Amino acid sequence: MVTAGVAAVITASLLLVGAPGAQARSTQRHCEVSSGRVPQTANPEEVGLDSAALRRAVDFAADPSRFTVQIFRNNCLVAGGPNNQRAGAMPWNLWSSTKSVVSLVAGAAVDAGLLRIDAPIDAYLPAGLGDSAHRAITVRSLLTETSGMQVAVASEGVTGLVQLDPNVVAQALAMPIVHPQGTQWQYSQRAVDLLVYVVQQAVGEDFQAFAQRKLFTPLGIERTDYHWARDRSRNTYGYAHLVLPPDDFVKLGLLVANRGDWHGTQVISADYLTQATTSTAANDCYGFLFVVNGPDCGSIFPGMPADAVQMSGMMRQDNTIVPSLGLLVSWTGVTVPGGSVSFPHDVLRALTFAFRDPILADPGPYQDHPDISLADPMISNPAATLAALGLGPMAYPGCGLLTCLDKPLAPPVSDWPPGCYIVGCFGTGPGTPGIR
Repeated sequence: MVTAGVAAVITASLLLVGAPGAQARSTQRHCEVSSGRVPQTANPEEVGLDSAALRRAVDFAADPSRFTVQIFRNNCLVAGGPNNQRAGAMPWNLWSSTKSVVSLVAGAAVDAGLLRIDAPIDAYLPAGLGDSAHRAITVRSLLTETSGMQVAVASEGVTGLVQLDPNVVAQALAMPIVHPQGTQWQYSQRAVDLLVYVVQQAVGEDFQAFAQRKLFTPLGIERTDYHWARDRSRNTYGYAHLVLPPDDFVKLGLLVANRGDWHGTQVISADYLTQATTSTAANDCYGFLFVVNGPDCGSIFPGMPADAVQMSGMMRQDNTIVPSLGLLVSWTGVTVPGGSVSFPHDVLRALTFAFRDPILADPGPYQDHPDISLADPMISNPAATLAALGLGPMAYPGCGLLTCLDKPLAPPVSDWPPGCYIVGCFGTGPGTPGIR
């Protein structure tokens, strides 16, 4: 296993000497990223791709489950699915790709000197909130999903589907700690909600306001484009529920593909993104809330170079990003959990056949992997759901359906704008988010 330190050295070396294919790419057409609404385009051959093979890949990708499919190389839009024009401006729940956006916002706070990655969250939490064990969790452990808190992936997230949660921060601080932090990777929803609150405390302003100012505005993503849901204490959800148009999701992918640079402005530092997209000791395939292409992660990124990363959301809301190839593959849709499990592999494999500069090796057909049972305690634990009702061993003291931390709670979904529901925002009303 390659350690995080060694991987970081390798990544830094690639940045200095040029990643594989970088010299060949210098002869290809390169486009400028756009803070507007119309990206620059190129013919596939201008960016080292074969048109016929690329069209076959896009035709396969644009199955009925996909709302949008967009493929960029060298910042140029080179291919897309048939529904892009209709659906690209419509806000759509990114589900767990929201986590990667949280990582980018955290990176902006780190770059500003307001958040320290290796600081315990005790440095940012108000006095009296959470016990000493939870307050000793570091920012790094939240970013890498190694907080040690017990997880129940589905049971933690189900109450957020109707914004029933009284206070996701308190709920996180009541989850039992079952592992020493930093030792076990576990996919926690509440840990990312807690991270959002820690960032908010560190920067001294509302998390969404900071995200808008430091991340979204530089990319031309308007506040009226999207909805980012909050719980009943007005804490921003971090594990999911950023309802963002696919055309804006693409911009976030291009930012990562350009290592944080946007029109010559370093929106997120290359140093932070190097850390965020490097494997950790606890999980070869995970960085700072990004899926990464570690030594044993080829099945996630078939045929792709080692620097491939992914913003990955339920029902396949994905940005697959390969900086060394200048490649972004972005899609959104409604694939049900467990359905079309080979879809990402098959599409990326088809894309490898389109590369002419450089030539990519065929990764071979998809290999089945064992499914995780919904009955697994890491997936389902009723105690995590009951906590939102103020019941059971995972309930935070004094936090129930009517009040939490001595404050009254807003009604469920009261912050949702007209036309917005859990999966997306629909319609053209003046109060409904979307790209106009």
